[in-house]
Amino acid sequence: MRYAETVTFGGSGLDRAGDIRSNPAVVRFARAAADSRAILFWRGKPLISPDRPASLARLPMDHPVLAEAKEEPILLGREDGAARFAFDISDWDPDAFDEANLGVFLDPSEQHHPALPDDMVFAELRRVMTWLNPRDAELAATGKAILGWHLSHGFCASCGVKTHIGQAGWQRQCPACNTGHFPRTDPVVIMLITYGNSVLMGRSPGWPAGMYSLLAGFVEPGETLEAAVRREVFEESGIKVGGVNYLSSQPWAFPSSLMFGCQGEALSDEISIDPVEIEDALWITREEMMEVFAGNHPRILPARKGAIAHFLLENWLADTLD
Repeated sequence: MRYAETVTFGGSGLDRAGDIRSNPAVVRFARAAADSRAILFWRGKPLISPDRPASLARLPMDHPVLAEAKEEPILLGREDGAARFAFDISDWDPDAFDEANLGVFLDPSEQHHPALPDDMVFAELRRVMTWLNPRDAELAATGKAILGWHLSHGFCASCGVKTHIGQAGWQRQCPACNTGHFPRTDPVVIMLITYGNSVLMGRSPGWPAGMYSLLAGFVEPGETLEAAVRREVFEESGIKVGGVNYLSSQPWAFPSSLMFGCQGEALSDEISIDPVEIEDALWITREEMMEVFAGNHPRILPARKGAIAHFLLENWLADTLD
């Protein structure tokens, strides 16, 4: 396995059990098997045991709390041959819950369901992603992404009729026009753009003070990754990019992206930002970035651990990009 695959949410080698998704009898058998387990979610938050090292909770399939799920569970895959299913109990309303926390940049709140052990809570995945081992992180990201897709794709895009879950959660089927709908992933390029000894960083409006990251943007229809890198960098910063190389990718379930980490060579260092796209952009030298990572920079905070931007910058500093 390439070192690039060790990025958060990647590299666990999960068996996704695609061979049984379209066989309802086998899926029912898996749901009844003694070694199958449930991965529980509430409004996009996975159920974890937060004490370090944190772990993703795996509940027996007959646990009473699973009865609160309104939809069929989704087959996430197999661990050592044992099935893992995602259940969603988002209709549960916790006591004294501040709903304003949901959807904020980093939700610090935790919710405990009274039917679950005291050491299990629902926590925002971006907050805990580096607490989890690779397998737990992949299961959590997969479950969050697929449940989010079901939440926003409940009706047929062809005729508008309410659709039903099929293929163990990996399809929605329209009963009226028989159209099958499958999960979609949005491709996003995130760019390590260098000019000599410096890397290009930017920030979006509304980000916390001091937060900068690599430039990023969605790939458009009919566009290659290389073309998207050059277009996005020019649109946001006015910098023209020459050679582009692919480095690493990261599933990013917020809500449904696949981040393509790329490296590009800037043809100049003259920045001219588009204020509609970003709030600021600047060049940071390796020496400055080392101060950023050490938490000693007077203006810039380190990139968030677990995000591919941190992964790319860390390996740029260490000269370990492959």
